[in-house]
Amino acid sequence: MNIIKRSGEETPFERAKIAAAIRKANVTVDDADKLTEARIERIAEQIEEFAAAHDRALSVEEIQDLVETKIQEAGAHAVAKKYIKYRFVQDLKRRKNTTDGEILTLINCTNEEAKQENANKNPTINSVQRDYMAGAVSKDVTKRLLLPEDIVQAHEAGIIHFHDMDYYAQRMHNCDLVNLEDMLQNGTVISGTAIDRPHSFSTACNIATQIIAQVASNQYGGQSISLTHLAPFVQVSRDKITQEVDEELALVGASIDAAKKAEIVEKRVRDEIVRGVQTIQYQVVTLMTTNGQAPFITVYMYLNEARNEQEKKDLAVIIEEMLRQRIQGVKNEVGVYVTPAFPKLIYVLEEDNVKEGTPYWYLTELAARCTAKRMVPDYISEKMMLELKGDVYTCMGCRSFLTPDRFTDAGIGNVSKAKNYVPGKHRYYGRFNQGVVTVNLVDIALSAVKAAGTGAVDIDARLAKFWEIFDTRMELCHRALRCRHERLLGTLSDAAPILWQYGALARLEKGEKIDALLYNGYSTISLGYAGLWECVYALNGKKLTEFEGEALGLDIMKKLNEYTAKWKKAENIDYSLYGTPLESTTYRFAKCLQERFGIVPNITDRNYITNSYHVHVTEPIDAFAKLELEAKFQKLSPGGAISYVEVPNMQDNIPAVLSIMQYIYDHIMYAELNTKSDYCQVCGWDGEIQIVKDENGKLIWRCPKCGNTDQNKMNVARRTCGYIGSQYWNQGRTQEIKERVLHVS
Repeated sequence: MNIIKRSGEETPFERAKIAAAIRKANVTVDDADKLTEARIERIAEQIEEFAAAHDRALSVEEIQDLVETKIQEAGAHAVAKKYIKYRFVQDLKRRKNTTDGEILTLINCTNEEAKQENANKNPTINSVQRDYMAGAVSKDVTKRLLLPEDIVQAHEAGIIHFHDMDYYAQRMHNCDLVNLEDMLQNGTVISGTAIDRPHSFSTACNIATQIIAQVASNQYGGQSISLTHLAPFVQVSRDKITQEVDEELALVGASIDAAKKAEIVEKRVRDEIVRGVQTIQYQVVTLMTTNGQAPFITVYMYLNEARNEQEKKDLAVIIEEMLRQRIQGVKNEVGVYVTPAFPKLIYVLEEDNVKEGTPYWYLTELAARCTAKRMVPDYISEKMMLELKGDVYTCMGCRSFLTPDRFTDAGIGNVSKAKNYVPGKHRYYGRFNQGVVTVNLVDIALSAVKAAGTGAVDIDARLAKFWEIFDTRMELCHRALRCRHERLLGTLSDAAPILWQYGALARLEKGEKIDALLYNGYSTISLGYAGLWECVYALNGKKLTEFEGEALGLDIMKKLNEYTAKWKKAENIDYSLYGTPLESTTYRFAKCLQERFGIVPNITDRNYITNSYHVHVTEPIDAFAKLELEAKFQKLSPGGAISYVEVPNMQDNIPAVLSIMQYIYDHIMYAELNTKSDYCQVCGWDGEIQIVKDENGKLIWRCPKCGNTDQNKMNVARRTCGYIGSQYWNQGRTQEIKERVLHVS
């Protein structure tokens, strides 16, 4: 059993230290006010029992809060007062420099929270440590100087989450839909070097990976590119190769028939496509951005995005090769093919690929094989997206979706000054998200329950209190989102030339402000939400899978949308409701809830809360029922959401994968299948690596064949928040992964 120090370092729990701290306060009061030695020991025992019951490492602050409570309960108010005063004095001393201790634990690799903060960052690497160190300073500045105190306090208490606070001091934004077409067709500039239109497909792929790295280093979220923007360069290569073949034939004085020549050309074109896709696959995996991780890149595959039939056929070949190489995987350090975390792939299900007998059914079968083995691609339904959004386009990373284009219809014009602007045509590439603030719905519900009191309280009274608190929290979130927006106002294009001057998002002049891109729906800003399942259960004792629970959950979602619509109308900023992925935040929210409300059965008795609107991971439900239910909620989460089904190893059951994909096409806009993809480097086990408890009660990963628990000698890939993670997770997320039930038997 461990505790987490203020620096983030995890150390063993020591009951004797608690008793010693109480004794120090005890000796400073009059004899009549003193606690007995037996009472001191009993308080220490109670705290030890409390810590053991929580099934996680408690923070020092939680332990000290409990000490205060237990001293007060013992009636030793004078001792409690001395103890509180001692804590206050020590806290003042620590505040003289709030970052030194944290930075030292980062350098020494003893900060457990940092180690598990991001499942795609390795905190032992210098570049990651440097990013975390800079983040620690940025967060300190942000909390003390840049954000209003009540927003910081709400964040610290887990009432809201002000995302990516470690990047807030700089004028950076969240995620992008990269206008790769403009950059490739019309040229760009990378690190001061002009890059012209590429003369081959393989060169276009190489430039694309450099763009990806540059974009990732100038924002902090996900980004997406479309393979459609690479497809025209297949014809460029075809023309070039045709000329080369003609020259070779002329050189040797030979002639062949047109069909044979076309066969030779197409073989060389295919070889170039293989090389180009391999460039994307390997460079994305091996690139390291300035924040010490691979770019959070999504690759979009949508056949109907092609402009003509030849381009569509070429795009199909690129998609096929992308899927084949992903099925193969990449080699780990011992030379075994494993599942990479990036790039994330999204495959659009459409009329000419979703049914057997359609022209591109073979690609869908290949996608199913890829999903079964490597966990990607995820799937967008063209049918459902047209119904919900009117257009079909990819998300900006794992799930954050733009709002439908309204500035084109309003005649706003080419505000980004893109060179591939087409008047009257809806625009998505080049747009972005300003940032996210997430509300903890579970906290609102439990606050309402607490305010309404226990006993014979009717649901209506509890709900009335809930909506009262809800309104207050929405205004808090609104002010926090305004902080994000206003931080970007006045940003000069010079802050990130690749984004604002050279085509990724815009082609503004040097010294020009980006302000015009923050209004009229060109960009979005996201109100996130988390824990709808627990929120509803706390209010009426019903699950989202029950009629009353579903109805209340939908009402809450509708009310959230009412607020974003109100703010949007008043300010001409596209506020949008976003189903927060909650990677490390799921654990932080859960800890804060336990601190504020204790252990509440079925609500705070786990070290995680449920992502967005999802059905709880422990709830028995079949894949089709889950997708049908969650589709109702996904419709009300226009700023971003993804649903998933948890499946066993499906590599020998591809027809079942295809049936789920076809169900997605007809019922839900965006969904994925979660499976496992692990490898033990010690014994060669390629089945599922298990999650078990060690002697201290901590969840660890262990090979079921050889017992290996060294995370440096195993490859584990799990989907946790839309992206695949491969560097392990905090205790809350690990518990959530362990407790997932299968939706396909």
